[in-house]
Amino acid sequence: MTAARQKCLLVEGSSGGARRSAHVGAALYGCLPLLLLCVGASVGNAQTAPPQAPAEAPVQLVYPPKPAEETGPPATITLTDALQRAQKYNADFSLALSDQKVAQEDRLQARNARLPQFGFRSEYLGVQGNGKTPNGRFVTQDGVHVYREWAAVHQDLTANVLMGTDYKRSQAAEAIANARAEIARRGLTVTVTRTFYALVVAQRKYATAQEALGVARRFLQIAQDTERAGQAAHSDVIKAQIQYQQQEAAFTEANLGIENARLDLSVLIFPTLDENFTAVDDLDTPRPLPTLGETQEMARKMNPDIRVATETLRQSNLEVRGAKSAFLPAISLDPVWGLEANCVATHCVYTAIPEAGATPTLGYFITATLNVPLWDWGTLRSRLRQADFRQQQAQVSLSQTQRRILAQLYAAYNEALVAREEVDKLRQTADLAGESLRLVTLRYQGGSATTLEVVDAQTTLIITRNAYDDAQVRYRNALANLQTFTGNF
Repeated sequence: MTAARQKCLLVEGSSGGARRSAHVGAALYGCLPLLLLCVGASVGNAQTAPPQAPAEAPVQLVYPPKPAEETGPPATITLTDALQRAQKYNADFSLALSDQKVAQEDRLQARNARLPQFGFRSEYLGVQGNGKTPNGRFVTQDGVHVYREWAAVHQDLTANVLMGTDYKRSQAAEAIANARAEIARRGLTVTVTRTFYALVVAQRKYATAQEALGVARRFLQIAQDTERAGQAAHSDVIKAQIQYQQQEAAFTEANLGIENARLDLSVLIFPTLDENFTAVDDLDTPRPLPTLGETQEMARKMNPDIRVATETLRQSNLEVRGAKSAFLPAISLDPVWGLEANCVATHCVYTAIPEAGATPTLGYFITATLNVPLWDWGTLRSRLRQADFRQQQAQVSLSQTQRRILAQLYAAYNEALVAREEVDKLRQTADLAGESLRLVTLRYQGGSATTLEVVDAQTTLIITRNAYDDAQVRYRNALANLQTFTGNF
């Protein structure tokens, strides 16, 4: 290029001033080929590819160590398997089940408390003798040796026992514990469903990122081949190189996302941190959505939150009844059967009355107690007021719970409707985006499409596929959330 420019200058310098003025047009016309040669050399140098930096090694993620005995193939986990496993190893759900079992035992104890209690007593009463009387130094004794062998029965006859107030209250408490265990089960179902499908969609996005990386690699190769054939500018190669590097970064992020999702699910479904499993992708399996009327009917019959509020109100009503019955008299019966004599035998000579001879010792003894509350400094009335306050609060809580559940039910159902509609639309959009990329790539190879069109088609395909996957997961999560109100359907 420098020699050409010097030749142009020599041609111009060899002409005189007058001649230069007269033949300007001819001189410019003679230098035009040389000027074009100069410009072409400059453009060629500008489009020369800069030296490529060596490709960086991909990020190596760290993984939990595998047990030495773990040598088999990875386990295949479905959503049902994940739910069953999570119920075994989840601490919150286990706590709810323990509370449920404790409430069952409380009900059993309250039922048994209404029944007579049986026991056996064996006693020896020894007193120091006085040397004069046979009963010894304690006047309550009829001899220095007294033996008691009793079969005892105890029964309380109060208003609460006769009406079964405490037993009914324990039934309400058991119903509350059962409902809370169901709430915990449904909440765990939502958590596992979200985590399971987070892994499934992470697997899909990983596959999409892997495919997009392959497409970007092929497009870069096409751009380089087209440039070498002189049919494309080097700027197309640069754009393809940028797109390829971006897809490499997206692929790394997708790999990180699938690893994090796998760890989250492993915590829920395994007793140890085990990643040797695969999640079954069933997102394409259709899941029907019941009608609004069916949903409302199931929520009315099987909603555990409303059941908790209802049984809490029932329990508070029984507490008020129990507080009122505390003002009534109470009877306690303690009959015993056996012997109380100076020897352990069916017939015995009383030390105090030896002249009576041997007399029968076996018999019964009944103690009946009547307890009438008269004055307790207002304690019973204070307990009644406390029960009234809890009853009023339970009524308010029930009303608010019913309104809240109804509002949340409508919101959850609308979310499921929108999510289902979005799945249908985004499925078509993803199919169109795939066809668009295929056509644009063919047009680019034919020279009728630009690099930006290809890159835009690639980006659109990735976005629509990921959006379609997210929409499917959103619909499954919406169904799981709806089932927290209605139960399984």
